[in-house]
Amino acid sequence: MKRFCFALDLKNNDQLIREYEDYHKKVWPEVVSSIRDSGIEQMQIYRFGNRLFMIMEVNDDFSFEKKSLSDSNNETVQEWENLMWKFQQPVEGAGKNEKWVRMEKIFELNDF
Repeated sequence: MKRFCFALDLKNNDQLIREYEDYHKKVWPEVVSSIRDSGIEQMQIYRFGNRLFMIMEVNDDFSFEKKSLSDSNNETVQEWENLMWKFQQPVEGAGKNEKWVRMEKIFELNDF
């Protein structure tokens, strides 16, 4: 099992943040299925202010390329992603049209 961590910012607007959280209390079943079917075993999203932090744990069959291709061919996932852009904004340093930016692990307690 591999773990990946990502950051993303929400637009700094209390109403939009509440609405974003409401959507994540009732994520569309097709979106949940696409996440699980891709090999993502666990996913959590945390928020501080307008900063989001996502942890993904994936199985050995997972690949970002396969997930991206599958998502691009799934109309419901595309509809969800387009809707989420209403609330999201890229973090500084993100690429063009890049949402979640993969973070680099810099410390592991078990290494000491």
